[in-house]
Amino acid sequence: MNVDFANQESVGTWLAGVLESFACQTGTLHKADGEWLDLVAQVGVPEFLLPKIARIPFGKGIAGVAAERREPVELCNLQQDLGGVARPDARETKVSGSLAVPVLSPDGATVLGTLGVGMQEPHDFTEDEKARLSGIATEIGKTWAGS
Repeated sequence: MNVDFANQESVGTWLAGVLESFACQTGTLHKADGEWLDLVAQVGVPEFLLPKIARIPFGKGIAGVAAERREPVELCNLQQDLGGVARPDARETKVSGSLAVPVLSPDGATVLGTLGVGMQEPHDFTEDEKARLSGIATEIGKTWAGS
């Protein structure tokens, strides 16, 4: 993975490529700071929502729950989430199907961040899609652990 995670433009281009490979329209990459997730890059998130996703506590929203549980979290239809995982403001994205996975340290002991993708149509992510996104997150974890 040849991504300079310190370069915003490079990360944005890389994230856009990830979204294309999943046929998604929105994506976020957050880096953990203690029990908080700080936004590193995003594609397709409406400007007015950026302050609300810039810093997310573990356990809140899809990304925060993925970090807290240390496993993929998906919503087939974010617009109709009745389970309370999605924050009310998340509906403002107009995204339906969404998936967030944790970025873990190579030994799996530490949550380093989260990677999330979303599409406008309701979608049940397959086990293969979850595994693919988790694999990308694993590569990010190796890069972040080595920096």
